[in-house]
Amino acid sequence: MSWKGWVTLLVAIWLVISAFIPGIVDSQGANLANFLIVGILFLITGITMLRTSKTAGWIVTLVAIWLVISAFITGITGSQTGAMTNGLIFGIIALIFSFFDKKQQ
Repeated sequence: MSWKGWVTLLVAIWLVISAFIPGIVDSQGANLANFLIVGILFLITGITMLRTSKTAGWIVTLVAIWLVISAFITGITGSQTGAMTNGLIFGIIALIFSFFDKKQQ
């Protein structure tokens, strides 16, 4: 089992949970959809990374880049500072761990 897969699973679980926290999501639901979709993608790739799949590392990289970019899109974050911070922090964490996954295989 890969420790990077476990970290990706933890990020996925947090993103799914954070989609329902009122201080992070807005009333229009754009954050909810963004964090749920990204969380589910991380969950799927995290499970795949547990079997040390190199392709999963690339998928996590792309999704993490989207998470960082989406933090700056006002149509997604709205005026929620929590959504921007959440997207940036967990996007950067996932991005760092996705590079570890590709480098060591």
